[in-house]
Amino acid sequence: MARPKTPLLSKPAIRQAAITLIDRDGLEKLSMRRIAQELDVQAASLYSHYRTKEELLSDVANEVMAHVDVSEFEGGDWRAGLIAWARSYRAALAEHPNLLPVIASGPGRREEALRRADAVHGGLVGAGWPPRFATMIGASTKYLVVGAATNSFARGFDDDVRVYQDRYPNLSQAHRLAEVAAEIDEDSFELALTAFLDGLTPVFEKVRVETAESAKD
Repeated sequence: MARPKTPLLSKPAIRQAAITLIDRDGLEKLSMRRIAQELDVQAASLYSHYRTKEELLSDVANEVMAHVDVSEFEGGDWRAGLIAWARSYRAALAEHPNLLPVIASGPGRREEALRRADAVHGGLVGAGWPPRFATMIGASTKYLVVGAATNSFARGFDDDVRVYQDRYPNLSQAHRLAEVAAEIDEDSFELALTAFLDGLTPVFEKVRVETAESAKD
């Protein structure tokens, strides 16, 4: 059987080529023409699968968000649900940091993002949080995750000790941060997440008491 003269195209192949380009060259360099070059096809052939670059990006974001874990909310433990969601959300963004502007912009009409938003909100409400609090907790967790994924705190310091000597006495060890950047960033995220959840615990207890008292009236 003769081989086709042009490579066979599929949506998964196009998405993978797009992710490869975004990871390698950045979101601003993505174009249908460059995706076509990556796949060794004509750009026009992509449009039978994706009408626009925005439609393709929506599917790419869906594919990345599919790895975000919201299954822990099913057990009714809001804290376990938030931990699994936040950690897997951060991991997904860390794996594809150049996609951050697309994913962090909000779910829009993207199916995977909406499914997860629905699971998070439903899980929190089901565990006893009032809907308004559930909305604010979801937003606050997103702020924490997106902030952690935006850039590295530790890598923002120069590794030349002379920058800090004599001028910034409280930063005498700052030049070493870059050496342990991954560890610092990971531990800092976990500290912030734990502190956030610990802070929510007394709020949850207060809300439950208030809800119970309102039910009696």
